[in-house]
Amino acid sequence: MILLDRPYVSSFLHTTIADSALPVVITEAARKLGLTPAPHVLDEDAALASCRAAHLSGDLKLYTNSENALGWIADNLAFTGLPEKVELFKDKARFRKLTRSLFPDFFYREVAAADLVAVDPGALPLPVILKPNVGFFSLGVHKINTVSDWTAALESLDRELGSQSELYPEQVLDTKSFLIEEFVEGEEFALDAYFDAEGSPVILNILKHVFSSEDDVSDRIYTTSKRIIENNLDRCIRFLDEIGRLSGVKNFPVHVELRLSPEGNLVPIEINPLRFGGWCTTADLTMYAFGFNPYLYFLRGERPDWTRILADKAGANFSIVVLDNSTGFEPERILDFDHARLLEKFTKPLELRKIDHREFGIFGFLFVETGEEEFQELESILGSDLREFITT
Repeated sequence: MILLDRPYVSSFLHTTIADSALPVVITEAARKLGLTPAPHVLDEDAALASCRAAHLSGDLKLYTNSENALGWIADNLAFTGLPEKVELFKDKARFRKLTRSLFPDFFYREVAAADLVAVDPGALPLPVILKPNVGFFSLGVHKINTVSDWTAALESLDRELGSQSELYPEQVLDTKSFLIEEFVEGEEFALDAYFDAEGSPVILNILKHVFSSEDDVSDRIYTTSKRIIENNLDRCIRFLDEIGRLSGVKNFPVHVELRLSPEGNLVPIEINPLRFGGWCTTADLTMYAFGFNPYLYFLRGERPDWTRILADKAGANFSIVVLDNSTGFEPERILDFDHARLLEKFTKPLELRKIDHREFGIFGFLFVETGEEEFQELESILGSDLREFITT
C-alpha cells in the first residue's frame, strides 16, 4: 500500500501507481496531490481494514513518498507497531542509543532547544555536528569547528527553521531538542533499501554525496555510478544486516545516510523510515540510471541483479542536483530563477523539476547524466551560489 502526502509526487510515481494499480490511501492530502478515485484507490476506512488484515498475515508493506505521512501512520496504525519503528529511526538520539553497541565510543548529546545557549562549546570534542533531533533535508544542520561557529549557528537557527517548521509536522521536523554529535571524517553516501519479509536488506541504489568543501553540509549533489555501487555494495549490506538485527524491522523501506571513515568503517548519519529519498529523487534517479523501478521492487519483493544491471554502465555518472537557495537572498526578494540558463550548463540533462522557492525554499531538482570527461559540469554547479540564475 502507498500513502501519499505533500510536498511532491513525481510523474514517475504517479504513473507507477496507475499502471500497476497499486493500492493507495485517498487521504485529503492525496486528493490535493491529484489522486482520483479508481479501483485501486482506497478510502481511509478501507485502507485501515486492509492494513489490519495484512498485519495479521504478516504481509503488510507500506511505502510513503513523504515524511509528512508519518503523522497519519502515528494516528491510525498503532496496531501494526509501525509508529514505534518509525520513532526508533526518526528520533536521532534514540537511534544513537539503538546503535550504541556498534559504535560504543561515538559521542552524542541531546540538548533541549532552550538549553543550547548554556552549552559550553569549548567543552565539546570539536568538530561536531549540530542538528534537530527530529529533522529533514539538512534543515538546521551546522558543522561546528570553533567556538565562534557555535555562536554563529545559534544566531542563524531561528531564521533557518522559522518558516520551514510550518511546512512539516513534528514527526518530520521537531526543533524542541537538538543533537550534538561528533563529526565523522570520510566520504558520505546515501542509499535506498528495504528489509524483506525475513528482515534481510535489499539495496536498490547507492549514491555519493559530493561536497564543495570540508565545511559544506548542503544537499547540492548526489551521484551514482557502476563504480560507486560495486565499491560499496558488500559493506553496505553488512551494515544494514546489523541495523536489521538491532531494530527487528521487516517489509520496511529506508533511506540511509552514512559516512565511510578513513579506517573503512561505515558510520550512520541517519536512517529515514518507510521511504526512499525525499521529493521522489533518489528512487526516480534509480530508474534513469539502472533501468528498474525501486517502488515495484519493494512492493513485489524483488532484488536487483547488480551484475547484469551494471554490465554496460562503465563511465556514466547519474546525479541529482538540489537547487537549494544558497544565494544569500530571502525567498521573497527573488523574483525569478532562470531554469533554461541552468540547463545550458549540462550536456545531458534528464529531467528538471521546478519548485516554488517562496513556498519550499528551493528552486528545483535536476537529474543529469555526465561522462567522466563532463564531471566539471557537476563541479561548477557544486561551487555555485546560484546568483547567476536569479532575478531579484
